Amino acid sequence: MVNSADPPVHQRLMKYPAILRIEDVLPELEAFDALIDARSPAEFDEDHIPGAINCPVLDNEERIRVGTLYKEAGAFEAKKVGAAIVARNIAHHLDTQFAAHGRDWKPLVYCWRGGNRSGAMAHILARIGWPVVQLDGGYKEYRRHVLAAMEELPRRFHYRVLCATTGSGKSCLLQALAAEGAQVLDLEQLAAHRGSLLGHLPGTPQPTQKAFESGLWQTLRHFDAAQPVYVESESKKVGNLRVPEVLMEAIRASDCIALTLPMAQRVALLMRDYAHFLAAPQSLNEQLGHLLLQHGREKIARWQGLADADRMEQVVEALLAEHYDPAYLRSIDRNFTRHGQARQLALNGIDEAEFTRAARALLAGNQVK
Repeated sequence: MVNSADPPVHQRLMKYPAILRIEDVLPELEAFDALIDARSPAEFDEDHIPGAINCPVLDNEERIRVGTLYKEAGAFEAKKVGAAIVARNIAHHLDTQFAAHGRDWKPLVYCWRGGNRSGAMAHILARIGWPVVQLDGGYKEYRRHVLAAMEELPRRFHYRVLCATTGSGKSCLLQALAAEGAQVLDLEQLAAHRGSLLGHLPGTPQPTQKAFESGLWQTLRHFDAAQPVYVESESKKVGNLRVPEVLMEAIRASDCIALTLPMAQRVALLMRDYAHFLAAPQSLNEQLGHLLLQHGREKIARWQGLADADRMEQVVEALLAEHYDPAYLRSIDRNFTRHGQARQLALNGIDEAEFTRAARALLAGNQVK
């Protein structure tokens, strides 16, 4: 545990590059001027420490080339070829991304296991004179820490769960709560998905499962356990991503807030949020086809016909009344054990002022029980 009176890690260390464990750097992670991920772009895209920048010492193709050479010609030949490539790539980063930094620039460098790739970069940065720290164990140790933390971290908090049928403004209220300074865990934002069959965000791919868990960890670790965390009721999956089991259990056992919004306003909100489907009825109809087993050909054909006729309000209202609302009513009391004692909150509109009013009403009594 780092004493708050201690000087920053860079002032406590005397020799660089220093090699520190994830537990040692986490309390001061934000004190580094840069978190440098020296792995390949493909590894970085799968997941990385939040806030890191990718400065690969081997790109995707180079990593494959060196790995193949290692298997076919042995370690010496692979290291000889790899070292030349690594040197050129580090030189490129020095000429570009690192060129403007002064002598006080404080980077943390890591690779897959804290070995050759990050070691080579850290060595050169230290020889220049920068107070560089290399992460012992690299991304692999970071990932181990995240998995362990997600078994314990979610249990620290008291959640307040916004429960409501689809289109009732849960996400908008979460945004208003965040704007008012509340602690908000927005699972749909972290998952880049609205959490339903039609929830895919156009042009925005979902993160990987590992990156989703990193986002959850990064959010939760900055929360104050003495204050409530607002979250909306979700299923165990948000699009293709799984909510970690411990977090899901904690949310489902927490106090609930039941939102209500008139049907006409719900339709208007969904028309606003899903405008991309309204502009492309064929795309909507393709998604509706996935409900064939649940609703049968006749009903799906009726909904698709309404979409083709540009009668979108009727499509939305039918989907709410015949698909989303029954599914919600079947699951809410079964999965959220305190829903029967939920605080009721009626919304009267879908403009920003109404969600701000509702957020302030909730926060007026936000003490943790």
